[in-house]
Amino acid sequence: MPPPTADLSGWSGQPYAAAGLTYEVYKKGTGPGVVLMPEVPGIHPAVLALGNYLVTKGFTVVIPSLFGTPGKPRGGGYALRTIARLCVTREFMAFATDGERPIAKYIRALASDLNNCTPGRGVGVIGMCFTGGFALAAAVDGSVLASVLSQPAVPFPLIPAQRRDPGLSDNELDVVIERARSGEVCALGLRFSADRKVPPERFATLSERLGSAFEIIPLDSSPGNPYNFGRSAHSVLTDEVREQAGHPAFEARERVAAFLTERLIAPSDLDDNGGGSTR
Repeated sequence: MPPPTADLSGWSGQPYAAAGLTYEVYKKGTGPGVVLMPEVPGIHPAVLALGNYLVTKGFTVVIPSLFGTPGKPRGGGYALRTIARLCVTREFMAFATDGERPIAKYIRALASDLNNCTPGRGVGVIGMCFTGGFALAAAVDGSVLASVLSQPAVPFPLIPAQRRDPGLSDNELDVVIERARSGEVCALGLRFSADRKVPPERFATLSERLGSAFEIIPLDSSPGNPYNFGRSAHSVLTDEVREQAGHPAFEARERVAAFLTERLIAPSDLDDNGGGSTR
């Protein structure tokens, strides 16, 4: 069974400028806002399927096209070319530890503006792979109440310091910790157990610093695992999802939607189906 995929049908795109950067941003849905950042190589069909899924759960979803070609299918050469460009791009600082990345400021501005035009108590931010850590850096902004870090791979884990690095600067993390202590923000982390791109030390750092405000969803990709995930399994919410209840990636995606609902939608605003208000 292949993963769910979709195209750009129903998504409206327009440029959004902030923090000295401009990217095309695609929007769809009604309800509380969620910023969905793409994984490498870009807004590929499985990312769009995840966006559509979140729309059906009652959210307004915006996807900034930070790299790649929107709607273009994933392919080996395409992904490698994208990674090569990202490695030398100042906005993303792929190798830096304790890095305050310019793209985080852009995402914070996007989240704040989305919050101003959507209902709910605040907005959520989802980062995946290359953008995973940016979801937590976005939580410096008071509008962000929920951060989802799916297989956060930056900085690339080449040396121990990079393996331990949480993907944002110490100054940014200190702000997020204070917000977490007061109950203003919570984070969710997802990774496959054998994923060498996402070292366990990274989540250990976040668990130590954020405590109970950081929930980890581990997926077993060890040899002989019940769902036959390969050791290269990486994309928890996209390529590894199967539309089958009980499947670990399916259940992880369900938990993400529930987490966003818990954080962004007041109980009084839930409709009879458990979805988001469309005030």
